[in-house]
Amino acid sequence: MSEPPDPGIVGQQISYYRARAPEYDEWFFRQGRHDRGEEWNRAWFSEVEDVREELSGFRPAGDVLELACGTGLWTEQLARHADHITAVDASPEVLKLNRERLQDDRVRYVRADLFEWRRDATYDVVFFGFWLSHVPPERFGAFWDLVRFALKPGGRVFFVYSLRTETWGEKKRVGRDPRGHTTVRKLKDGREFRIVKIFYDPEELSSRLREMGWKVRVLTTGNHVLYGYGTAA
Repeated sequence: MSEPPDPGIVGQQISYYRARAPEYDEWFFRQGRHDRGEEWNRAWFSEVEDVREELSGFRPAGDVLELACGTGLWTEQLARHADHITAVDASPEVLKLNRERLQDDRVRYVRADLFEWRRDATYDVVFFGFWLSHVPPERFGAFWDLVRFALKPGGRVFFVYSLRTETWGEKKRVGRDPRGHTTVRKLKDGREFRIVKIFYDPEELSSRLREMGWKVRVLTTGNHVLYGYGTAA
């Protein structure tokens, strides 16, 4: 039986994303140290665009809940369809950046640790981008219960996160936990934080969610992005 992660890992993860807020978008846009070369970057942006098109076709309309909303890169996409958005994140720094990016009074911002947060409404759609891999294994079921009970009857879920793409050298450099639950992340200023990082096999994830009563289709774009959408049975 694998050991549970350090009980302080969630707090360290929150601290990391607070500290990383000013440089987070550099990762998404493949700038600076995150530039992987023209060919790799082109594939990344193409696959991200594929997911945006899928999300547009999904039409996240009505009242939308975005968990771990970050700097607003996906909130922008949701705002094209939603009537109202509740955007939740533990980092006030990213909430500020999100607010500045959107400048949209249809978005309500909530600062909260998602593992402690209790909803005050139900929603037509729950969305989370690049978050599922940061949920500790022992909290996986409770997190999906949170999503289930946040949905109105017939409500839908859509999620996105990146596939494992590191080279072996990169895995050694970041100090990945051999149990596969955590990794070390380093900021530009040299500070290091251990966070939860789990990569799921699409078929295994689909099967696990089905066993939990979800009717979710899990797909990949190719090499870089996994996404899924569906409903609670």
